[in-house]
Amino acid sequence: MKTIQPIIVITGATSGLGQLAAIELAKRGAHLVLTARSEERAETTRNKICEVAPTAKINFFFGDLSILSDVKRIGLEIADTYPRINVLLNNAGLHAFEQRVTSEGFAEMIAVNYLAPWLLTHTLQPSLIQASHARVVNVASEASRNHGKLVLPDDLKDTTPFTARGSSSIYGKTKLLNIMFTGELARQWDGTGIRVNALNPGFNVTGLGRELWFASMLERILTFLHIGDPRRGAEIMTRLAMEPAFGEVSGEYFNVGSGASITPVYPGGDAGMQNKLWTVTTQLLEQRGLLK
Repeated sequence: MKTIQPIIVITGATSGLGQLAAIELAKRGAHLVLTARSEERAETTRNKICEVAPTAKINFFFGDLSILSDVKRIGLEIADTYPRINVLLNNAGLHAFEQRVTSEGFAEMIAVNYLAPWLLTHTLQPSLIQASHARVVNVASEASRNHGKLVLPDDLKDTTPFTARGSSSIYGKTKLLNIMFTGELARQWDGTGIRVNALNPGFNVTGLGRELWFASMLERILTFLHIGDPRRGAEIMTRLAMEPAFGEVSGEYFNVGSGASITPVYPGGDAGMQNKLWTVTTQLLEQRGLLK
């Protein structure tokens, strides 16, 4: 009997953890559907994957995940091409060290790290349902514990300037939102057959420090010291996407390495706050004409 290849959509797969996860998933026989901004980086990624998985099926969809209209377009294009999707791995993210506001008026970190995965997941729902036992995997972080104070809906629209020193709490807040989104989405989609979980990939300079001028030097030093090994982060991403045990749970937050469940910092696990976040996010995206 012919084995059906799982179709796995991954955002942020042209570098860092996403690229490592894509390589590992290709080795396990996945048909990869990857988002990218740059055709050059996409081709480099394709070549890296094919070096270890020569027969891998790989398709790219191009756009800027900081622009929500692009996210919506990419989602519709993917859904039109793939009426059945087994896994959506929301990996793309950034830690900006200064405030940048997108052409749509959103803070870039909020747009890329939270609003983009929310919208892409919503757009791909029909294809995920058709897969019968699909999974949504959201890359969060224990940086969420340094989120300051969450104020809704204001934080979703806040474009106040910040410095490198002040960036950590903003980044942490976006990761807290990922955890809260995961919990509420699991409830909203209960009965669809879709499992939704989040993960902490551990500290990885590939994501946290890529905007620092000394990021490459720092990565080499940490690799030499066996600190922040991105392969460990990619491993837990792969496990949540493929291992049977993680297909039986939903609404959880898992740790790098052990794969143990983590209790998120407040209000990460608060059902009332999760639902409030869902409501204000829905309203915001509806106001922008991005939801049906």
